[in-house]
Order: sequence, then C-alpha cells, then structure tokens
Amino acid sequence: MSCYGRDIVEATSKKMNLPVSKISEHEETYSTSLFSMLLPLGSDSIAKQDEIYNVQKEVIREMAEKESCIIVGRCADYIFRDHRNVLNIYIYAPVDARYKNCVEVLKMKPEEATKMIYKVDKARTAYHKRYAKYAPGDPDSKQIMIDSSMLGVKGTAEVLAEIVQRRFGL
Repeated sequence: MSCYGRDIVEATSKKMNLPVSKISEHEETYSTSLFSMLLPLGSDSIAKQDEIYNVQKEVIREMAEKESCIIVGRCADYIFRDHRNVLNIYIYAPVDARYKNCVEVLKMKPEEATKMIYKVDKARTAYHKRYAKYAPGDPDSKQIMIDSSMLGVKGTAEVLAEIVQRRFGL
C-alpha cells in the first residue's frame, strides 16, 4: 500500500508547472486575516492557494483511484467524506512531546522548535478550516484519534496497521 504526503506536493508542482517550493510556500503561509484579504497581494495569494488546493484535490483523487493508499493531510478526510471505503485517522502529540522531538531528534534550537511548532499548527489549522470548514482534529470527521507520544512512532504505526487490516479485511 502506498503512502502519499510530499508526493502530492510534487505531483501538484508538475501539473501546475510551479516549483515545489512555491506550492509549499502557499500551503504554509495561508492566512485568514481580514487584513491580508484586503491587500491586492493577499488576494492573489489566496487565489493561488485555492488553485493549488483544487489541483491537489484532483491529484489525491487520481492517486486513490489507482490503488488503496494512505493520504497524509491535505484535507483528504474532507475530500473523501462521502466515500465508504475510507478510514480517517488523526495522529497527534502534545506540544511538549513534539518540542522534545524537534530538539532531541531533529536537533533544532529550542526557540526555533517552539516557533516552528506553533507556525505549523496555525498554518495547518487555517488551511483545513478554509477548505474543509472544520479543524483537522475535529472528532466528528475522524474514526480514530491517537496520541503518538503514548506508543512512539513505531508502536503507533503497528496499532494503526492492525486496525486497518481488521477494518478492511486484509
């Protein structure tokens, strides 16, 4: 079974004939503030973000039509909300666990780690609310929510693999 995350960004980049960095930049800087919407540059940015989302949605659907797969993020729960053969999982970890991972595993500076965690959380939440109209961790849109700090990455993956096997009779 394939797992798609950054591959979606790369495929979108090819379809739109834009560098991957531009796709990532628009995803990561989404703003819902009225101030940014009033600026001409902000409007262009929002229009580009909408275009990127629509192309990504098309890419995600094409990937899922080819094979059973795992789609990481990008409002896939919303895109496939009317499909029966879907399992929506939200994997999260408390801020202190993510901070520890950033500093100890990724070797980030403490202040850089804190800034990055909040920036990424804010951007992901704004992106998801913009297109799906709800937060990424909304329990009404998920069948499973799991704190990865409880079992670690490997343990969480093992538990989820077992659930997927049972759910889909694999």
